[in-house]
This record gives sequence, C-alpha cells and structure tokens, in this order.
Amino acid sequence: MEIGKGAISYKQVGETLFGRSLQILKECYQPGADTGKIPLVHEGEEGGIVLSGRLEVTVDDERRILGPGDAYYFESRRPHRFRCVGPVPCEVISACTPPTF
Repeated sequence: MEIGKGAISYKQVGETLFGRSLQILKECYQPGADTGKIPLVHEGEEGGIVLSGRLEVTVDDERRILGPGDAYYFESRRPHRFRCVGPVPCEVISACTPPTF
C-alpha cells in the first residue's frame, strides 16, 4: 500500500493497520526531500536501516548523516526530522510502534 507520492513516498507492509501495534514502511526520499522544518513528535518508538543514498537524521539537537547499512532508533516523542542529502534518492526500511499514520 503506497501512502505518499512526490518527494517522499512510503510503502506500507500490509493493507491496513487495523488491530496492529507495529507499522513497517519502505521509505524513499528524493534528493533534497525532508520531512519539514517543524520536527515530528509523537508517542512511541521508531527505527530504520538505510538501504541506499544518504539520510540526515536529526533527533533533538543531535544530527547524523547515515549511509547504506547504517541504522537509527529513538523514542518518537523526541523532536525529529529526516532529510535526503546527496545527489541520489535515499531508501529506508523503517518500523514504528504504535503506527503513526
């Protein structure tokens, strides 16, 4: 199931989140795409593994640039955002609990 189109797309594992406590996504960020200037904040935990490209992950005031094989994990109530850096799209497999959208 494809959740978004455009600069960032999300492909969800499974047709529906009804009755589920875990959401798994394949995310694709086009070069320069980001989740917005206002950080995301929600209950739960999330983590992911970068498959290709380079992803800047900011959590609170800590910023890291991750490449293929690198991973992240944090409590989602901490302000966070994601941005594709570099000239190629970035693909990520991520999971969050509880599902956020």
